[in-house]
Amino acid sequence: MSTPRFGFGHVLGCVAAAFCALLVLGASPAVAQVTAFKQAVAEAAAADRDIAAFYRDRGYSPIWTGSEAEDKARRKALFAALDNAPVHGLPRYGAYNAEELKRAMKAARTIRDMGQVEVKLSKAFLAYARDVQTGVIVPSSADSGIVRQVPYRDRLSYLVNFAKSDPHGFMKALPPTSREYTRLMKEKMRLQTVVERGGWGPSVPGRTLEPGAQGDAVVKLRNRLVAMGYMGRSATRAYDAQMQRAVQQFQVDHGLETDGVAGSSTISALNVPATERLKSVIVAMERERWLNRDLGKRHIKVNLTDFTAKIVDDGKVTFRTRSVVGATSTDRRSPEFSDVMEHMIINPTWHVPRSIAVNEYLPQMQRNPNAASHLRLVDGSGRVVPRSAVDFTQYTRNTFPFDIKQPPSNSNALGLVKFMFPNRHNIYLHDTPSKHLFAREKRAFSHGCIRLQDPFDFAYALLARQTDDPKGLFHSILSTGRETKVDLEQNVPVHLMYRTAVTSAKGRTGYREDIYGRDARIWNALQAAGVALQAVRG
Repeated sequence: MSTPRFGFGHVLGCVAAAFCALLVLGASPAVAQVTAFKQAVAEAAAADRDIAAFYRDRGYSPIWTGSEAEDKARRKALFAALDNAPVHGLPRYGAYNAEELKRAMKAARTIRDMGQVEVKLSKAFLAYARDVQTGVIVPSSADSGIVRQVPYRDRLSYLVNFAKSDPHGFMKALPPTSREYTRLMKEKMRLQTVVERGGWGPSVPGRTLEPGAQGDAVVKLRNRLVAMGYMGRSATRAYDAQMQRAVQQFQVDHGLETDGVAGSSTISALNVPATERLKSVIVAMERERWLNRDLGKRHIKVNLTDFTAKIVDDGKVTFRTRSVVGATSTDRRSPEFSDVMEHMIINPTWHVPRSIAVNEYLPQMQRNPNAASHLRLVDGSGRVVPRSAVDFTQYTRNTFPFDIKQPPSNSNALGLVKFMFPNRHNIYLHDTPSKHLFAREKRAFSHGCIRLQDPFDFAYALLARQTDDPKGLFHSILSTGRETKVDLEQNVPVHLMYRTAVTSAKGRTGYREDIYGRDARIWNALQAAGVALQAVRG
């Protein structure tokens, strides 16, 4: 005779019956805690401090495997969320593999089995909740330049709050609620459809196509623009005004020079496959989860890949300027983090960072003591030391005893104003005398700090919250030529970000170059965690 096989519902009944029997028999709480189910929960949860504490505080009673309506609602909400995880760009398999959990539930034969399933479901819930709310991977594990502090939630609070909340409402509230995240999700679904249909068709050949051109390359350009949604259907074989407008809109969306000419950078961007754009969107969703917190009613956003700095008030961009960011060499890349801007310094002194002083200026002064004569040597007591009194050849990078400073002036490396959000990375926003760099399409030239094209206007916008005449106040201080600290009465959060997929309220998503290769490393880490380009469509 075959061994009886008990289904999930039967085992739930056994659990309920066991608890009822204990009550009928007048069992004490101590006896209740040693039932097979509770013992199994206690053993399975022992290795996880938060899960163990959660079940201990509730007397090891279930939240998933019970037979009450609330337990069924929680199971339903959990599996609906897990089945939908790939839509958020989360792993299809791994810590919360829904199919594996369902198999474990079906395979449960005893009350002890069910206790172990109870804990597996809690572990899956916690893994999913963290991933969908604050990201799958730890940012710095993908790239050391991502030093962002992720707002991780307390794991125990997830379980406690879920157990007393509406299950579907709780799950729905976990992902970021920002408009940016919503737009990225829509773009992800759109691109997945494009990929399923084979992409945008043949790539565009050649290096430069200009208005008036004709031929097969122009036809392929036309077809590409049509497929990407920049043109309506057209039979033209010439680079006409309609095609020029389409190219200009593409250039706007992709941060390129908007000349209407399909030059090498434009054609290169046009030829990026839909699969690569999809990766950018999935990575941007992960990045948005890392930043899943209140950014501030007023805040400053610097997108390193976009070479822009913006002031955002109540969700609307109220000021925008071009920026120059850290160069692409490993030691000069701008880091990603958030902090709070507290003050600005008008007529700043440039305190040359130690790395620049010993790696760049010391070798120059060893060759020529009068090199970089605009800079001053300062000893440990703060006294200026004349160059004639120093034999630079006697020092190495490790033994050089002086600080190097540049006093306030129009030629100061920081320009005439810098904006401070004190941080351990020594990164800030500032003016620059090198104005010509803002005309470049790609603007990665600094040592890591962010240079602004319109620093005075930026200062006026910040000071307008604390004076009726921000321009007058700024220039009255500037005209003194003296270094002056001006506190901001309202501190402003600053977010140094890195987004190669850039959404807009108008519905278009543009893309930027992965200048530091960070998104590629994040994608590799996500893929290793089980994230796939195509979500399973239900």
